[in-house]
Amino acid sequence: MAICQLIITSFALFVGVTESSHPSEKPNIIIILADDLGWNDVSFHGSSQIPTPNIDALAYNGIILNSHYVPALCTPSRSALMTGKYPTHTGMQHLVILAPEPWGLPLSETLMPQYLKAAGYATHAVGKWHLGFHRREYTPTYRGFDSHYGYWNGYHDYYDHTMRATLVPYKGYDMRRNMTVDWLSRGQYSTDLFTNEAVHIIETHDSQKGPLFLYLSHLAPHTGNPEDPFQAPDEEVAKFAYIEDPERRMYAAMVSKLDQSVGEVMSALRTNGMLHNSIVLFMSDNGAPTFGVHSNRGSNFPLRGMKESPWEGGVRGVAALWSPLLQSTQRVSNQMMHIADWLPTFYSAAGLDVHELGDIDGIDMWKALSEDLPSPRIEVLHNIDPIEDYASLRRGDWKYIAGTTQEGKTDEWYGESGQDSEGKSHRYDMEAVLNSKVGVTITGFLTKLQLQAKKLERMSENEISKKGEGSIKRLKLLSETAVASLRHQAEVHCIQKSGHTFLNNSSSEIACRPREAPCLFNVRDDPCETKNLAHARPLILHSLEESLERFKETMVKPLNIPGDPVSNPIYWNNTWVNWKDDNVTPDDSITVLPLPTSPVTTLSFTTVLSLVIMLSIIAAAVKLSVSDTPQKSYFSSAFLIKAKDVDISSDQKEALQ
Repeated sequence: MAICQLIITSFALFVGVTESSHPSEKPNIIIILADDLGWNDVSFHGSSQIPTPNIDALAYNGIILNSHYVPALCTPSRSALMTGKYPTHTGMQHLVILAPEPWGLPLSETLMPQYLKAAGYATHAVGKWHLGFHRREYTPTYRGFDSHYGYWNGYHDYYDHTMRATLVPYKGYDMRRNMTVDWLSRGQYSTDLFTNEAVHIIETHDSQKGPLFLYLSHLAPHTGNPEDPFQAPDEEVAKFAYIEDPERRMYAAMVSKLDQSVGEVMSALRTNGMLHNSIVLFMSDNGAPTFGVHSNRGSNFPLRGMKESPWEGGVRGVAALWSPLLQSTQRVSNQMMHIADWLPTFYSAAGLDVHELGDIDGIDMWKALSEDLPSPRIEVLHNIDPIEDYASLRRGDWKYIAGTTQEGKTDEWYGESGQDSEGKSHRYDMEAVLNSKVGVTITGFLTKLQLQAKKLERMSENEISKKGEGSIKRLKLLSETAVASLRHQAEVHCIQKSGHTFLNNSSSEIACRPREAPCLFNVRDDPCETKNLAHARPLILHSLEESLERFKETMVKPLNIPGDPVSNPIYWNNTWVNWKDDNVTPDDSITVLPLPTSPVTTLSFTTVLSLVIMLSIIAAAVKLSVSDTPQKSYFSSAFLIKAKDVDISSDQKEALQ
């Protein structure tokens, strides 16, 4: 009997299902975060316009998370991921940290890498940060990461790595290795740089010293600087010649490079013998901005709204989870969860005590996800923004929206459907999915496990063969039949009146005008938010309003601070630095240029004119920023184009009427 038990334990250790909390047995945790990726821009959601074979293979082999919610903007989303708290409880709920603004995620918060580092993890961040850098203590290596290679701002140029501020004419270099400016990266494509760095971290990781936490936060497919927002290698762009619109074509190439990155990371985990004990999460931080400021032409179709809006297109994010530790895989999950749940979920998967995380909003989802149990989460707060004056919450099947953003300019349905003018979709290549780098990696890995399982079964004779059946059964390879079925399940199907036309949303009974009155939707039956049920279900509406009032009682004031002109990279060798440090000590890579001190009267007319223009811009930015008396901010409004100016097909125009 002791021998039989040893065989069972050996098999469990091999496939990584042990529940021990010994450091060497804790799972590696890999987060791959896309920036501004649209719901309709991964091909496992039904559109074949942009093939994503590696991301698809990861999703089909694991769990497609179809009810995964995120805040609608970059900074709030990342703050929730790192703290396990809603942005309303950390002051991060309004807009994003703009480059010249001296604020960040409060230092009083303990972040995911700090918790995991204390538990024996090696912690590494690659790519985007966007949680503050005005002082060095707000940057990644001061907040729990052993290393960081990437940039501190919200975006930068894919090749020269400069970042031009959104509201003021400040521009500077933003690429670092830890605290040192990395000038050698100039001219190299950001997605490739971040992928190579992630692969190097995996290849050099010593599992004998403990598990790995890798946070790979890509720039892609966010746009670069406004003067050249769409960037990808020519050979990648050429693959998408069938896409007529040049911006959408370039965007597809940016997504394709992101997809290849997922393949390289998974392959590296396999090569370094880490795949058997790893959890890999791929997700987007928010919906795509189809038009307006930093528009990347991404598509959230058929969901309503887009980035920065409270609609499903802004807050229902692309997400997929893969791990051999999961008991139930190759499925589409509609279990409701929020990005804040990943901190306690990973903590639980590592065998750690979730209670150590204190009072957080995140919920441990590990058991529910692994075993396909009902979600312990019944409610998601999307946001309460007292400056934009909107609030949104989902509880069960019901979603409440009061107010909206950008004066309602993002309240409709936008983006490519993935169909050409004749309604025919680009062919979906299932073989490309199965033969992708991720597909091949997982097939090879599972085959090895199947061989080991059969060997252990023979050794155990008949006594344990039945006990091993479940493990062998769940180690099945992905097939084309499974791909077709899962893809169909993952596609969002909206309420239809006839043919391809959405239910008419103009009647007074079901029209939603959230700036005039709150709206209520059943997002299980109506995921595209076409039918307002506020008048039909007043008790449910009132119940959700009571929930929002409860959240308002614990909400903290937004932390946004007006921009600081001293942050201008012109004073810091054209580089973004920690300009608010008490003792700024430039290293060999940074030369601090003196601030202008001469009286204006001694300057040339041209210089005076330049200063007046700059001060006017700064004054305008300050006026738009948060003050002691909250007022509405139009951060994006000045940059928005009207929705009617967006190019969409005649079929889409008909569908969205």
